[in-house]
Amino acid sequence: MKHSNIPIFLPELACPHQCVFCNQEKISGTLSIPKPEDVSKIIETHLSSLKEKRIVDIAFFGGSFTGISIDLQEKYLKEAFKFIHSGIVSGIRISTRPDYIEQEKLDLLKKYGVTTIELGAQSTNNEVLNKSGRGHNFESIKKAAALILENGFQLGLQMMIGLPYDTFERSLQTANDIAALGAQSTRIYPTVIIKETVLEQLYNKGKYKPLSLEEAVVWTKELVKVFEKNNINILRIGLHPSEELKPGKSLAAGPFHPSFKEMVMSKIWNELIFNALENKNPENASFRINDKQLNFAVGFNGSNKKELEQKGINTRFTADSSLSKYQFDVSYN
Repeated sequence: MKHSNIPIFLPELACPHQCVFCNQEKISGTLSIPKPEDVSKIIETHLSSLKEKRIVDIAFFGGSFTGISIDLQEKYLKEAFKFIHSGIVSGIRISTRPDYIEQEKLDLLKKYGVTTIELGAQSTNNEVLNKSGRGHNFESIKKAAALILENGFQLGLQMMIGLPYDTFERSLQTANDIAALGAQSTRIYPTVIIKETVLEQLYNKGKYKPLSLEEAVVWTKELVKVFEKNNINILRIGLHPSEELKPGKSLAAGPFHPSFKEMVMSKIWNELIFNALENKNPENASFRINDKQLNFAVGFNGSNKKELEQKGINTRFTADSSLSKYQFDVSYN
């Protein structure tokens, strides 16, 4: 059965550390913080739009949920818990900071049906964390992750690539650390420059250079391999294309693209295809691909098919639902 989240954005709520890259209002496209009494209406509106039966979670995203007062947390959770109690919703997921995890807060989350806690780890490199203004170190991430798992929650660890002082090797290490810490899920976000942030100031002064779109795609391709090898569910690749991230709005620079995931997956398939054709030099090649992977195999805007044809290989791609995700069959005729 398909899964859906009902997102409730709490931008910058309880977040005292203004990270260099962050302007949550612009990233989320949310300009106001919903009150606890607004939560039921938000949930009901989303539920009414679902056209098929799904597993549904309520997701408090955007701020540091466990950083707000216990009293306010409980008010939000009580409103959401009504839908769990009635059986309409399966669970609640929250996002927060690693240094806002402690036993008292986890006890409250358990009481009201929270099932998953996502931490904005962003990096496991202390220099990157420090230069990004995160206000915590890798040790905080390790302690929080262990406590979350000990209390029976699902653990998500989000990461960002291309932060100040980041390198490909450091991002790759972050991915491996996320796996080692026992995360069941992750999100991969390329760092973009949002207007009215410290990062924009650094960029304008020539003290920060964002990744190019091509670099971000290549880096992410390798991170996807790490997470898939470790059976970690990748919930998102790339930023959600909100209204504020359209040209002329809040995006100043950086590797944002509304089809970022498709570009990454196309690059993965490019490797698979050309490795299979190595030293073969056929005039024609017919590929049978898993139906859900077919567009990725053909490539973003047909890029893989075009590259094959530029090399003198006439190609044909067909869908085959019997094949597994990265399995494919190629014949030469």
